[in-house]
Amino acid sequence: MKYQLNINYQLFPTTDSLNEEEKGLLEKALSVCVDAYAPYSKFKVGASVLLGNGQVIIGSNQENIAYPSGLCAERVALFHCGSNYPNETVEVLCIVAKGNLLPVDRLLSPCGGCRQVMVEVEERQKQPFKVIIVSQDGRVLIFERAKDLLPFVFGSL
Repeated sequence: MKYQLNINYQLFPTTDSLNEEEKGLLEKALSVCVDAYAPYSKFKVGASVLLGNGQVIIGSNQENIAYPSGLCAERVALFHCGSNYPNETVEVLCIVAKGNLLPVDRLLSPCGGCRQVMVEVEERQKQPFKVIIVSQDGRVLIFERAKDLLPFVFGSL
């Protein structure tokens, strides 16, 4: 049997397409990205999360010499939300990165582990959240739900 999969997203050439709230999330993610602990990869990632109560939570990647003991920025922020605000919904997640690990002209994309965590947050809160990814060259990817980043999540079939 043949099936078709549709993934919906928007791609914009600059951050000008973001509204004021989204630009604020971008600024928060950029500010925390600078202080990420990435002495091994030299690839600093920042994330900001807008909660349903209007609060913004930030996270940056935290590497460790005992790889893979570190943690990605997205998971740092989302796990903080889950631990400290378990009854609040995640409304928007914004992700940025700086470094030579990925060429500047390539689109930024979360790792598979982060994608799985993002989808599980959606499943736990029983509603999707917007994902905004701003690449180093300023291009913006917007997904209306995290599941579009990982359509076949662990345990889905």
